[in-house]
Amino acid sequence: MACSSIYGQSTVEEKVPSEQLFISVQSSSFLFFLKKKRGGGEMTRRYWNINLEEMMEAGVHFGHGTRKWNPKMAPYISAKRKGIHITNLTRTARFLSEACDLVFDAASRGKQFLIVGTKNKAADSVAWAAIKARCHYVNKKWLGGMLTNWSTTETRLHKFRDLRMEQKTGRLNRLPKRDAAMLKRQLSRLQTYLGGIKYMTGLPDIVIIVDQHEEYTALRECITLGIPTICLIDTNCDPDLADISIPANDDAISSIRLILNKLVFAICEGRSSYIRNP
Repeated sequence: MACSSIYGQSTVEEKVPSEQLFISVQSSSFLFFLKKKRGGGEMTRRYWNINLEEMMEAGVHFGHGTRKWNPKMAPYISAKRKGIHITNLTRTARFLSEACDLVFDAASRGKQFLIVGTKNKAADSVAWAAIKARCHYVNKKWLGGMLTNWSTTETRLHKFRDLRMEQKTGRLNRLPKRDAAMLKRQLSRLQTYLGGIKYMTGLPDIVIIVDQHEEYTALRECITLGIPTICLIDTNCDPDLADISIPANDDAISSIRLILNKLVFAICEGRSSYIRNP
């Protein structure tokens, strides 16, 4: 067993059989992450300092009202209090730990991530997390077909990059005022909706979704394309839709930030490993 400390947090590594480690992963989409050692059939399992008390303080355990729930979430609910469901934090910690293991492994192989969360409570946290972990992100509005109609998205991105270059070089200011104003409005709109993916050159390898209901269109596009997904699910969600579903409060800013912080830390560690061992 080995310990390491990066970014002020520590992880503990333990060798365990891969079939035991990922027994609860719901889809085979993540198989490309699983890396067995030659001859040993073992995989590195890490601990990510996921603390139940910390999650309680962040309100991760608070679900929706008992009238607004999905029966499929029953295995992830531990109690009812004052008309709301309480999420089982032990299960949350388990799935969050698995998600951290998987994003670490993906990042250590140079995989690309997209983080999606467009509702007001999640937007700032999504942008912060993505920038910190050098991921792509969408935090304003999901444009239908952003992934499934990638050729159109790519055309928009090329236009966006061209307009940004024209603005930087001052060419826009040399145009007639009417034309310049029109192009600046277009640039502003593209910045709003595509600013978080301006460096994306192809489909992401894995998508992290903050709110299943709010980002249902994005989730369906990922399912259509076979892109692996990690999704925060509240008590009104369907846990079967994502490859890894993390039961958690997807309305509280503190809860969203805590979950994203753990995933971001794992991605950063994975990227560091990729840089050291390209």
